[in-house]
Amino acid sequence: MERSKQECETTLSTTYLIAVAIIAIASLLLLVMKFKWPAFVALIAVSIATGLAAGIPTEEVIGTAVAGMGGTLGSVAILVGLGAMLGGAIEKSGGAEVITEAFSRKFGRERIGVALLVASAFVAIPIFFDVGFIILVPIIFSFAKAAGYHSPAIIGMPVAVLMVFIHNCVPPHPGIVGTTALLHGSLGMVTIVGLILSIPVGFAVHFLFKRINKQEFAMTPEVELRYQETLEADPEHPRATLTLEDGTVVRRPSAGLVIFSILLPIAMITCGTIGALIFDKGSIGYKTTQFLGSSQFALLFSTILAFYLLGVARGFSTATISKLMDDAVGPAAIVILVTGAGGVFAKVLTESGVGKAVSDLLLSTGLPIFFLAFLIATVFKVAQGSGTVASLAAAGLVQDAVLQGGYSQIQVALILAAIGMGSVALSHINDSGFWIATKFMGLSVRDGLRTWSVGATVGGWLGMIIISILWLIA
Repeated sequence: MERSKQECETTLSTTYLIAVAIIAIASLLLLVMKFKWPAFVALIAVSIATGLAAGIPTEEVIGTAVAGMGGTLGSVAILVGLGAMLGGAIEKSGGAEVITEAFSRKFGRERIGVALLVASAFVAIPIFFDVGFIILVPIIFSFAKAAGYHSPAIIGMPVAVLMVFIHNCVPPHPGIVGTTALLHGSLGMVTIVGLILSIPVGFAVHFLFKRINKQEFAMTPEVELRYQETLEADPEHPRATLTLEDGTVVRRPSAGLVIFSILLPIAMITCGTIGALIFDKGSIGYKTTQFLGSSQFALLFSTILAFYLLGVARGFSTATISKLMDDAVGPAAIVILVTGAGGVFAKVLTESGVGKAVSDLLLSTGLPIFFLAFLIATVFKVAQGSGTVASLAAAGLVQDAVLQGGYSQIQVALILAAIGMGSVALSHINDSGFWIATKFMGLSVRDGLRTWSVGATVGGWLGMIIISILWLIA
């Protein structure tokens, strides 16, 4: 009788915690979608309310929130901040244009769409999607004109889809960095998995849009006028200099230097990951590779190098390049705060026992944890639009199951990649990326759904198929 009573109380407690989780999620979506609260404020408010409802003592709730914020931002703020500054140096030095011109010369005029797609993948690694795509818009226009396309969307939309995929799945972007911190993953392993997945997704996007682009896309009048006035690109005779707003003329970097600046931190982080596998703990090789290959040091070293190689060495004054790199951190600030707030939500879920209750319920379905993580991220993505918020919310809900599940680092990386896939799939009109891509390409909402939404969904689900295969052999 006593045991039956205890089991009943446990069931009641679990049911109550599940109800708290459902109300918390519904409240978060309602505040963001219906009442248009800032995501940062909504996450903090819902986290505190959830903690109180789940039984965390009132005097400990704020402390728990602060611990969640600090624990997440301890690694995320450094990585996202340095990543934004590195991206700023590449952007302001003309690096995006240089890479595009170089790949266009390499692939030739008849493969100009492929060239731009490959170039955009490199640009998307260090630069936020919205900034990177807007930088490429004039290049997309001029290259589409040179190729004789009736609309810039023919090469612009596949570029947009691949760039947003990389933004959601490859560090040092905030969503994937934040979820990696929450699930205690290896950033090096996550980077490798994200880059590997981007290759087949890139191919899929290319061939999918070859079929989609057989349709005619009507442009909005203002974009059509701008497109008609666009000059054709001439990658064979690229500009050697760049004129800054203050009139200073600087030299543009070579494509090799820009690609080196992008790949250097990735190579260093990868070396750290490989070093952990081949060297014994405590050995000189292990200690050296872990220091040089730590994501924080890799990005710091690469950012300092870019300050000189892409800035000072090209004719920028130290004050100018410093300001340009500082300015690049501005757009990242709110994203860093939202990422920290996601950490607060995850911490409250864990400390209150809500996370364990949700994890147990999810695992009882019998579905693999990576697929559950994907579905949760997809639901959040469809509901409120932000890939970063979708990723962090999904990571918070599966955190307990992942941390207690005894998964290997490669399995954790695959779970994180699955969350990234969910934060891309089924993107539609509540996603700011949808409007950036469609408005700059002059597409209607209907054509945006036929291009952006279809491409993002195919990319996300293709990624999940590949992750499922990798999971079986991991």
